[in-house]
Amino acid sequence: MNPSSHSPWRLVEPRERPAVIAAFFLFFCFWAGYFAVRPVRETVGTLLGRDRVADLWVITWIASLAIVPIYGVIVARFRRTTFLPFTYAFVGLVLTGVGFAMQGEAIDARIGQFFYVFISVLNLFLISMFWSFLLELFDSGQAKRLFGVIAAGGTAGALVGPFISDLSVETIGNSGILFLGGGMFFAAIVAQRILLKIWRDNAPSDTAMQANDRPIGGNPFAGFALVLRSPYLLGIALFVVLLSTVNTFLYFEQLRLVEITFADTTERTRVFARLDWIVQGLTILSQLFLTGRIAGRFGVIALLTIVPFAMVFGFLALAASGTFAVLAVVFVLRRACEYAFVRPGREMLYSPLDKETKYKAKNVNDVPVYRGADALSAQVNSLLGAAGFGASAVALLGAVVAAAWGVVGIWLGKRFEKNAQAELSPQSTVRSPQAE
Repeated sequence: MNPSSHSPWRLVEPRERPAVIAAFFLFFCFWAGYFAVRPVRETVGTLLGRDRVADLWVITWIASLAIVPIYGVIVARFRRTTFLPFTYAFVGLVLTGVGFAMQGEAIDARIGQFFYVFISVLNLFLISMFWSFLLELFDSGQAKRLFGVIAAGGTAGALVGPFISDLSVETIGNSGILFLGGGMFFAAIVAQRILLKIWRDNAPSDTAMQANDRPIGGNPFAGFALVLRSPYLLGIALFVVLLSTVNTFLYFEQLRLVEITFADTTERTRVFARLDWIVQGLTILSQLFLTGRIAGRFGVIALLTIVPFAMVFGFLALAASGTFAVLAVVFVLRRACEYAFVRPGREMLYSPLDKETKYKAKNVNDVPVYRGADALSAQVNSLLGAAGFGASAVALLGAVVAAAWGVVGIWLGKRFEKNAQAELSPQSTVRSPQAE
């Protein structure tokens, strides 16, 4: 490639390009698979009803708690070159099996509930695992320059996946969408193998490679202890809780308005798919041309706080109107900017920390903490509705939560810059989160 002086590709040094390209396409494949089937999950949610979905989020949280020690055992006992590709194969097989089970006009409630929980747990688990591995490949300085470009691969997949679902759902149905998503996860295995080969080739020796690829070891529950002992990791956990609460309030308002506005289930799938690919179209432009520049010029604080403070105004607008059109605008802008800025910024927070923290503690914050916040805020949303509070009151509460989210983002950004400076110090070693 011959990047121009204005291309985001100029942020990538020649020696980094093979790994960046492989990571870009890996993210593209599995994220396209997830986002292809995501509209089907949302349609299942409208069929099950908001109260049942709120209960499923509690089940999702419990499943998330269960998956952490399982993941801890896998990380402790198996090499990354083995368990990373295997994970994508497992997800592809499950989606294919669910696709066969969901063939026909009616969707079996038990299959629908299993599918809803499975996707809700796995999407956070897979994205956490992906970024954990990248944090082994790149240091803090590289993360600032490269993660925006790599994240654009996921955004491209998240654009293509729902776009294809939007165009094809009337022809192949919801089950066909699941087959399509499963196929993308199988394709991800190829990209993962290429990235693992680059990782091996970059090792200074076979001995070093074997050391890097050996199981991490340790207690499978160590991630919980690492988070509880570190103010920095607890700060990230609080950031995730507030992020999840904002997202949950918007999500249930979306389900309510789509259910009211669109009666046909196929049309609902198309609406959800269309919102997804519009979001991703905006996101990829931001990631390619803004994320790296904002991070490099203004630091991680800007990435972490753009969305929270913007959402204060978004919730106020929603409280004043309460229409599907306003909801759609707020929802699209929130998700687009979150993927473009907040997500890369959140991943950068772990880059100065040690390997065990990057896998185990990060997975705790990314899965059970996130899904626990989902479950709690979903129940709060249901209780507010049962108590007679309308959508406007929930939106005003969302504005308060968003403001708190932004304040926590400022604190974390300052701590990250301090950690990154310590990592670059000639006398420093890899930081332990317990030192925070």
